[in-house]
Amino acid sequence: MNELDELNAFARSVQQDVIARADAADDGALRAEVFTEIMLEYLTEAGEIDDGISCSFEAHGIRCSGYFLSEDNDRLDLFLCLPYLDGTAVSTPKSEINTAFKRLSAFLGKAFEGGHKRLEEASDGYDMVRSIWQARADLSNVRLFVITDSLASIERIDNKTLGEIEVSSHLWDLRRIYRSASSSRGREAIRIDFTKMHGSPIRCITSTSEEGGYRCLFAVLPGDLIVMMYKQFGPRLLERNVRSFLQLKGKVNQSIRKTIIEEPQMFLAFNNGLSVTASGVVIHDNGDGTADLLTADDFQIVNGGQTTGSIFRASRKDKVDASRLHVPVKITEIFSDGDVEHIAPRISQSANNQNKVNMTDFSSNHPFHRRMEELSRLIWAPPAPGMQRQSKWFYERARGQYHDALAQNRTLIERKAYEAIQPRRQMITKTDLAKFEQTWSQLPHIVSRGGQKCYLHFMDLVEQRGAFVPDEVYFRRAVARALLFKETERIVSRQKFGGYRANIVTYTLAWISHRTAKRIDLDTIWRSQGLSWALSAFIETLCVHTHEHITTPSGGQNITEWCKKEVCWDRFREREISIPPQVEGELISRDTAQVRGGSHVVEEQTSAVEAELITRVSSIPAETWFSVAAWAKDTQTLQSWQRSLSFSLGKLARDGRRPSRKQALHGEGIIAAARALGFPG
Repeated sequence: MNELDELNAFARSVQQDVIARADAADDGALRAEVFTEIMLEYLTEAGEIDDGISCSFEAHGIRCSGYFLSEDNDRLDLFLCLPYLDGTAVSTPKSEINTAFKRLSAFLGKAFEGGHKRLEEASDGYDMVRSIWQARADLSNVRLFVITDSLASIERIDNKTLGEIEVSSHLWDLRRIYRSASSSRGREAIRIDFTKMHGSPIRCITSTSEEGGYRCLFAVLPGDLIVMMYKQFGPRLLERNVRSFLQLKGKVNQSIRKTIIEEPQMFLAFNNGLSVTASGVVIHDNGDGTADLLTADDFQIVNGGQTTGSIFRASRKDKVDASRLHVPVKITEIFSDGDVEHIAPRISQSANNQNKVNMTDFSSNHPFHRRMEELSRLIWAPPAPGMQRQSKWFYERARGQYHDALAQNRTLIERKAYEAIQPRRQMITKTDLAKFEQTWSQLPHIVSRGGQKCYLHFMDLVEQRGAFVPDEVYFRRAVARALLFKETERIVSRQKFGGYRANIVTYTLAWISHRTAKRIDLDTIWRSQGLSWALSAFIETLCVHTHEHITTPSGGQNITEWCKKEVCWDRFREREISIPPQVEGELISRDTAQVRGGSHVVEEQTSAVEAELITRVSSIPAETWFSVAAWAKDTQTLQSWQRSLSFSLGKLARDGRRPSRKQALHGEGIIAAARALGFPG
């Protein structure tokens, strides 16, 4: 298959992804929004951006499809999407691309001028424009992205400045997106030419591990070289598979900044430096254990994101002479026979960073994702009502897996047969799963913070949970939660609220999860592959209340920011809304929910060993727990939460109910601690 055939196939795949996610709706605006969401996911997966928020805005000579502000408001990304969605690799004239950049640039100018003051506060674009206006004094870098599913080319667009803000332009057309998505690492590799960028090679000390499949180069880089690299490549430099959200709010970052500004000569002594992975490193060996580093491909800072961001910000915002800084760097070159996707995350986990690192491999190779993928290829879903054919839910642990699997079917008949068994609308990505699970775990404010942050939070929970391997029961109920989420998206879309669909969906379902104590019958949803009429009708009613809540934020703050705050969720979950009797009648009993509870969400899963623990703790009489609580209060020997939990465990035992996994884990520890401190029981 030549490149044009591959591009045509990819264009069709993008088209079908949009149609599937928009549920084949005739609403062109919804398809454009979905196209933007998918393109932002591609750029995030490629490491080009940290995240993105789809938000359409258009006026005379002005247009924008979405944006993203870094944590400290230092960097702004603006996106304008040009969807064709005709399933072929058509070409776009340069004039159209140039016009797109002009309209996006004009939008930026209007935002800086306070254009939000002329908008309705409830409009989707209001938050975007207002957020940009509020961040204008902190910004040092703006990137304009034009993204299209057509073939396009454009002459080089030089960077320009708005005051002290540097503005750069980036075109992502069908070819570039396809090459990024189909590459082995899912992103464009960064190549650093030290001779050109620094003006001369970098002297290093080298050490090679013949058996390990790598060699290390130890060097000291000048701070201005770090600034140039970050200026050119931005977030793409930082942390393979583990997103680095740079900010200067923590004490560690403030400490780095203070050293940079007040004692730059001490930076080398005080800072642990950077850990970098690379491949295809070109050196000039001096024969004495040292070498001159010339170029490095696939250059990735896997530890040291805070240091990199602090140096860049101090250079741009505090006008520090970064050339006075000396930064220690360890570059690990992974040879061609080494597994970079396996080694790089382990380096990131093990490197001595100045900030605490969560020891989690967030990559698609995590055992959790591999098991979910395996289950999705094995488990057949029941046929939908009125249908006879069974199908499967495709778990895409790595971007592009579905497209690659479909492409293995060469003929149109083969592809149709494959799509009948593995429908595109039944594809779940790992970031999708995080949204579904975090919503059901009643964390809509986390989901509202964006796909990557939600995903990282979810994987942190997986890591904290420990020793969890998804089984068939978990997979089926995870799919049921996916069905709940997808159907709620369709219901909310029909309401035409005009914006904030993602927030409305997650808050609506989190409220249902909370108010029903997670007693929605997920097994029935799995068996029927859909929601009951009563539940769908209630969701349609409930989402109106949700929309009203999130669009009337406390203190007149941005709606988008309001949805990210826990207080927004705290207030909404206490809102009294009557659950219809038909829905109440469909709920499983509390006893059944207690038995099934271990399969609701990741953090509640129980292993065989933990099930035995729960049984042991359940066998302890209620009187013993009440006695522990009373004894601890009289002697002031246990912590208050331990006394409270003892009393709660006593009530559970008295009522014949079993404790949760976490309660059992803490409960056994409380008994052991009490006896060690002299409890007579």
